Amino acid sequence: MMVSVTYFILYFTVFGALLLLLLFHRRSYTSQVTDLPYVSILIAARNEEHNILACLQAIAALDYPSEKMEVLIGDDQSTDRTRTLIEAFIQDKPGYTCLPITGIVGRAKGKANVLAQLARKANAEIFLFTDADIEVPPTWVKAMLAGLDEKVGVVTGLTTVTGNRLFDKMQRMDWLFSIGLMQVFSDLDMPVTTMGNNMLLTRKAYEEVGGFENIPFSITEDIAIFNQILKRGYGFRNLYNNDVLALSAPAPDYGSLLEQRKRWMRGSVFMPKYMFALFVLHSAYYPVLIPFFFKASLGIALSIAVVKLLLQSVFMHICLKRLNRSAPWWHYILFELYLLVTTFILILYFFLPTKVKWKGRKY
Repeated sequence: MMVSVTYFILYFTVFGALLLLLLFHRRSYTSQVTDLPYVSILIAARNEEHNILACLQAIAALDYPSEKMEVLIGDDQSTDRTRTLIEAFIQDKPGYTCLPITGIVGRAKGKANVLAQLARKANAEIFLFTDADIEVPPTWVKAMLAGLDEKVGVVTGLTTVTGNRLFDKMQRMDWLFSIGLMQVFSDLDMPVTTMGNNMLLTRKAYEEVGGFENIPFSITEDIAIFNQILKRGYGFRNLYNNDVLALSAPAPDYGSLLEQRKRWMRGSVFMPKYMFALFVLHSAYYPVLIPFFFKASLGIALSIAVVKLLLQSVFMHICLKRLNRSAPWWHYILFELYLLVTTFILILYFFLPTKVKWKGRKY
């Protein structure tokens, strides 16, 4: 009983502090980029026939001079029409190149191998990374560049999911809740991670760590390169605004969601200790709360559940409002139920002795 009480005191103290920091300690990077550098946009694609055209159309609509950028798309042995669609789209676009990826360089595998080979072909001093199922906003390049200074090696944008299904909307809230937590730490100059679907790296920082081919392989290659760059003394910035808000295709079903989250959880062990501790603290909430229902009075247990729901809903509301978005009140309640179910299933799924599946491959 005392262990549960101690846990809840710690949980709500931490959650309350995070909410206050979100409210009152916010950094923004709104500097105007006047000198537009040449940039390389790198996209890894494997079996993305349903998403690749939307991705490339968004790139083509960027508010950035076409002569100031090159777009390199690596087709990672797709077995569908991905490469055919790419080549048809870029045939009248001289700054776009599709590279078929066959061999392996260094220690890189999978997506990391594709990006390593694209980086070797890139000509710019600035690398911008996105995924084949992502649609970036027209303001993306300029807004990401606004986060740079001479000490920064990594700039991270903001990504959420599209879709009109209730399942898609719950995923969207989940993404923004997690990124909001990450932003609180980032605004305190405490690094957490980056997102490979919305990331800028300087060539100098990238080459100093040896590229993806010379760092230990990880299924979450973005976290791996982020950590290596920070170890070399480079700074980072995480941006949270509509100008860098990219849209991702949602997980189509619950099985795909579990695979995605298992992959992310594998990468979470490489996060800083304070973020890993927060992850454990948050994940333990339901395993602690449910037994507590049978030990404490119903009123106390329900009060704890309601306070958590209120704090979480306020946090989510702020995250949405900063992007000029909103959600009906009942979505916040459904989100709590979504977290309850997903937490337990994901804990069990994570410890199953199965490999992580990614684009038809196992790691």
